[in-house]
Amino acid sequence: MSHLSQQIPRKLWVILPAAGSGSRFSKTELKQYQTLQQRTVLEHTVARLNQLPLTGYVLAIGTQDNIAKTLPFSDLEKAHFCLGGAERVNSVLNALNYLSAMASEDDWIMVHDAARPCVSLDCLQQLVNTAIAQDRAAILAIPVRDTLKRVVTGSDIEETVDRSMLWQAQTPQMAKLGTLKRAIEQALQDGANITDEASALEHIGEQVSVVQGRSDNIKITYPDDLELAKLILQAQA
Repeated sequence: MSHLSQQIPRKLWVILPAAGSGSRFSKTELKQYQTLQQRTVLEHTVARLNQLPLTGYVLAIGTQDNIAKTLPFSDLEKAHFCLGGAERVNSVLNALNYLSAMASEDDWIMVHDAARPCVSLDCLQQLVNTAIAQDRAAILAIPVRDTLKRVVTGSDIEETVDRSMLWQAQTPQMAKLGTLKRAIEQALQDGANITDEASALEHIGEQVSVVQGRSDNIKITYPDDLELAKLILQAQA
């Protein structure tokens, strides 16, 4: 890992928005606290990210969350906690505000979904290297591989959508602290539809690079995704 440490001229932090209700997964259980191989999804996710030379990581958690602070995360001394918000974007902004007290505007921030425990070290390194080499924001994404259909009413296909230029965004998404904070604040002020960090950066005209990730970097959204994640972690091991 030492060669990567030398390549990072500024500090590298991770933000994990983990305050969502995850209602598509379950009305009562949070997906990040489901168990995979004797560890919670969130512990797996944090362990993956800690393979990078992080200065620290911030978990933005809900007010009712009494689990996160009890978990034995890897590199626990680097863990920080802040209150999440109503939406993912609010949680990320809260974490950026929290970090502003200890980090520089030029420090690099990676935002990663709490429920993506299968991201590979190779992809993480490529993302970091690309953002630093190009000195601009970057995200992991994969080219859309299936034929896409536009369905407007009922179940009738209206047209087939050209997928040749379409990419499916993943996380982590990486940018400088000051730039990302400014982008999110502006986007919220303008009432823009912000579904990920890149969409906020795009809103203020910042260039964002895509770094080709892997299809096994799945986000656990539905209960059967948990079974798939178990298989992926086994295969990766």
